[in-house]
Amino acid sequence: MSGALYDEIGVGYAAARRTDPRIAARIWAALGDARTVLNVGAGTGSYEPVDREVLAVEPSAVMRAQRPSGAAPCIDAVAESLPFPDGAFDAAMAVLSDHHWRDPLAGLREMRRVARRVVVFQWDNLLADRLWLVRDYLPEFAGMAGRGLSLAERAAAIGARIEPVPIPRDCEDGFLAAYWRRPEAYLEESVRRGSSVWSQVGPAVGARAVAALRDDLASGAWAERNRELLGLEEADLGARLLVA
Repeated sequence: MSGALYDEIGVGYAAARRTDPRIAARIWAALGDARTVLNVGAGTGSYEPVDREVLAVEPSAVMRAQRPSGAAPCIDAVAESLPFPDGAFDAAMAVLSDHHWRDPLAGLREMRRVARRVVVFQWDNLLADRLWLVRDYLPEFAGMAGRGLSLAERAAAIGARIEPVPIPRDCEDGFLAAYWRRPEAYLEESVRRGSSVWSQVGPAVGARAVAALRDDLASGAWAERNRELLGLEEADLGARLLVA
């Protein structure tokens, strides 16, 4: 990723995308005893551990500008060409960013080159329609996701194991699946701005999906269709950790 996409859509991203402590605990545990950590495609700094020495890489100037005061230092670079020697870090991490890289496999291999441990938080794109929003309102995105690299291919590139990460019902982050038990949230433009999926499907598809969801919430059709979700505290929607 050159940074161009998030230079365009990333304004205000920090307000929508925050660190969920339960997901963070999984990521930080996977980092093991690493003391030096490289965060690749770091965005505004979510999920960067505060008790370790972190250096961030982010190609979008808009995203770098939103990093809070006191955040880890951040340099302008891309995943596919990390400007560090072999083994420079104890660990390298990437959180929901490698699908935007121009060459995800090259970027993952670069992470493996510069660190002895690699941790990637990502979605299994073959499970995109586990989220009712995609299944019932954004089927176009399911088709788009299915054309990309599979999670298995990403894992194989770095020799990683795959671990499921359930999403809590009150997830504090603002990625697409965060509001799976709070459907009204997707009617809010500020919420939709927190996920690049809406820009990928385009404004016409997005407007159609929002209108259909609004109608289904008003009629009770959404609640009827998704009644099994209403008692769940967390759900496996395809979020995964790759740990190598």
